Amino acid sequence: MKRSFALFFFVLFSGIAIAQTPIVFTGADRRPAQSLNGEWASIVDPYFSGLYTFHHEERKDGWFLNRKARPEDTFPTEYDFDTAPKLKVPGDWNTQRASLLFYEGPVWYERNFTYQPKEHSRVFLHVGAANYRSFWWVNGEKTCEHEGGYTAFNCDVTSALHAGDNFVVAAVDNTRSEDNVPTLQTDWWNYGGITREISLITVPNIFIDRYDLHLIRTEGRTEDSVIEGWVHVMGAGAGSPVEVEIPELHAKTESTTDANGRAAIHFAVRGLERWSPESPKLYAVKLRAESDSIDEAMGFRTIETRGSEILLNGKPIFLRGVSIHAEAPYRTGRAWSDKDAETLLGWAKELGCNYVRLAHYPHDETMLRAADRMGILVWSENPVYWALDYNSPEVYAKAQQQLDEEIGTLRNHASIILWSMANETPNTEVRTEFITRLAEHARELDGSRLITAALLVRSQGHTKILDDPLGKALDVLGFNEYIGWYEGNPETADVTQWNIGYNKPLIVSEFGAGAKAGLHGGANQRWTEEYQANVFRHQLAMLNRIPQLRGMSPWVLMDFRSPNRTLTGIQDEFNRKGLISDQGVKKQAFFVLQKAYREHSVGKAE
Repeated sequence: MKRSFALFFFVLFSGIAIAQTPIVFTGADRRPAQSLNGEWASIVDPYFSGLYTFHHEERKDGWFLNRKARPEDTFPTEYDFDTAPKLKVPGDWNTQRASLLFYEGPVWYERNFTYQPKEHSRVFLHVGAANYRSFWWVNGEKTCEHEGGYTAFNCDVTSALHAGDNFVVAAVDNTRSEDNVPTLQTDWWNYGGITREISLITVPNIFIDRYDLHLIRTEGRTEDSVIEGWVHVMGAGAGSPVEVEIPELHAKTESTTDANGRAAIHFAVRGLERWSPESPKLYAVKLRAESDSIDEAMGFRTIETRGSEILLNGKPIFLRGVSIHAEAPYRTGRAWSDKDAETLLGWAKELGCNYVRLAHYPHDETMLRAADRMGILVWSENPVYWALDYNSPEVYAKAQQQLDEEIGTLRNHASIILWSMANETPNTEVRTEFITRLAEHARELDGSRLITAALLVRSQGHTKILDDPLGKALDVLGFNEYIGWYEGNPETADVTQWNIGYNKPLIVSEFGAGAKAGLHGGANQRWTEEYQANVFRHQLAMLNRIPQLRGMSPWVLMDFRSPNRTLTGIQDEFNRKGLISDQGVKKQAFFVLQKAYREHSVGKAE
């Protein structure tokens, strides 16, 4: 199914007219911005009374008008943002107010701000993420709607703003639904709210909205450094000039836009230092078009496969990694800040990682900027998770929309080497067609990276078999297994053999066991740190026997909230498979894996 991005937006609720479609920006965080972070007024609205009448018709006098309750009014106004309690933005509502910990439904947000417009410019409301559906009004004018809880979007609010005092109102609804992506059941907390940063971005009328710059793959050779890609200029016609410059390398190229506003880029550079975990070199890159310019920080490297090898800059690499949820250390809740990113990735570096799997959805751009700086390779994942309705064209459209937004926003981060299409999906024909089409679409958007997915395996006696037909669509195979936890005991790994049905690189995307930090006992006593460490010892020995093994990202760096995990006194609504507790306590398994990574005793030597 080939659909334009504009067609992905369909009626989110019956009776609501479609507002302006949000657009994707590359490098939105490089733009000068007026932050709207801070305290917002909030009203919990479980019946969505602020948007619908009792006959479920959209209200013309909804709460987006931001009226005030006055005693002298001839009609009752049953809300008032001025007297409503506050919620911090960015932030999920679940961990800010005890009564909202398990809440799922609509919450209204409101914030006042002042603005001084500039001539010959456009203004966009940039939202880093809002889970899951969100509706946005500025000064009572509806500006856009968005679906998807983990990708950034930008609403054109130029016509709604005026000089002086303004207000923005949002309704955010995290209600789970069968036709959502992800669907009804997940193994992580359904954090609601405006969970990432929000700002006003002012750009010229003709401006750079998206761009792609990357090194050409040279079949393993590193002596040639040719950068190619494109720059798209919103509002430009054919023949508009575009310039890309890397001052440190004394490299500059010029191009012109075609009828679609896209300028092709292709130029050779001398003396380029390739980005890698050992040397995460970032260059200042200047992009110019008409009266617009962007200053980027970019690394350049190649990633490709050769047989069962993964080649970074033409050389084989083993990915020593760990999986990470966007769970905030210490305070819990949705991670979003530079401090959150630096803490999580700092622990990964301490563990000995050169790679992380960011599961199970696109993470905040602050995480990718930190990975770029710190030299950590990244697996970035679309939230096609477990049992979606793979027969539904509407669900496919949502999955493709989120993939468009993920790649469109994050495509210039050197740290990202893998686009993951899915996690632990059922092996059915419709599922295979669904995800294969996503993989083809991802390659159309970005042919410079590798495509993967986390698959499931099947058993035949003591042999594990990976022959999922979806493997044909992938460049790198990923699979999840939990020998010693969900099946058998730690020693079961010692007699397990592997049959991999493809001559492709293999990443064990998940393995692990649960343990509560500080709980001790025997090596075969579940939930103890000793048991978790024992599972890791046997797993590492087993995985080392797989010839195609080129990486691993055990589950998971840090404990995270999950409503499925209810064992009182042990889990308490946390998935306890973390190598580190949510309060930063390192468990014994952390040090088992750290030793293996530091000594390079697991995986094929680089």
